[in-house]
Amino acid sequence: MHYKSLADLLNEFHRARVLVLGDVMLDRFVYGAVERISPEAPIPIMTVERVSDMPGGAANVARNIAALGAQCTLIGVVGADGSAEDLRGQLDATPTINARFIVDASRPTTVKTRYVSDRQQMLRADRESKAPVSGEASETLLSAVQQALSQTDVLVLSDYAKGVLTDDITSKVIKMARDAGKPIIVDPKTRSLTKYSGATVLTPNRHELQLACGNDCKTDAQVVQGAHEFLDKGVCDAMVVTRGADGMSVIKKDTTAAHLHTMAREVFDVSGAGDTVLAVLSLGLAAGGELIDVSRIANIAAGIVVGKPGTATVSTGEIITSIDADSRPATSDKIFSLARV
Repeated sequence: MHYKSLADLLNEFHRARVLVLGDVMLDRFVYGAVERISPEAPIPIMTVERVSDMPGGAANVARNIAALGAQCTLIGVVGADGSAEDLRGQLDATPTINARFIVDASRPTTVKTRYVSDRQQMLRADRESKAPVSGEASETLLSAVQQALSQTDVLVLSDYAKGVLTDDITSKVIKMARDAGKPIIVDPKTRSLTKYSGATVLTPNRHELQLACGNDCKTDAQVVQGAHEFLDKGVCDAMVVTRGADGMSVIKKDTTAAHLHTMAREVFDVSGAGDTVLAVLSLGLAAGGELIDVSRIANIAAGIVVGKPGTATVSTGEIITSIDADSRPATSDKIFSLARV
């Protein structure tokens, strides 16, 4: 499908139906003031002013999809605890997210607690288990994926290495999706990218690609070479490598790689930026867009979301505004040539 502009493609996002499977978690932000050092140890004392909870991990991918106007089915595993209820409460506030949580009483719900003072993160404390989910939870999860696939356009795997996307589960759900003719987009968190063989698009960051291929991935050429180690083996059809301040690279097997410069104007908090990229890619491909065009939108969205505090989302309106601003001439209307004075 050909779109006249990025805005035309963006306007089709609301039609997409996305299935997200992966490690759900609760992102908790504790905000306060630090005015002195503890007499017990050389550590700051924070006076807590407020606490804010947000869906994190795969749940934040779902939240980003919903913020862009689309329907999302979210499948994940939680513990039998209060944090699971807190996460459900956060997601229940968004009617376009259908959260299907499998309870595994042998593990806690993953919670990442960040302590923030004067706009700076001072400490992060994680409560989690990285052990594989129980056999019973695995079977229930696979059954839920099989049921949901027929009602979705694209499968997203959000792997935070917390025990949900085991090798067995990953290979089985990728086969399910391929048999159903659905694109598969994966945010990997393992050194062995072959775990995701059969995926349509992998979205590693530069560090993850470097660990996987065993070579530096600093320059454009090095990133392309690292990606081709897996593309040439048929692990995936394409890679979108996020590179922080250097933007992102879009690499396919038989075409010239494209390197997109970062669109961030101010970096406030990078928490969840990869989830935003994953959400945009899934919606763009579900809408029939070309990967390079979809990646341009994802790059713009990431540039917006890192300028916000916490685990943030971005709207289609914000992206369109940014596209319009970037397409305007650099010269201001308030600057005149001598001939016009």
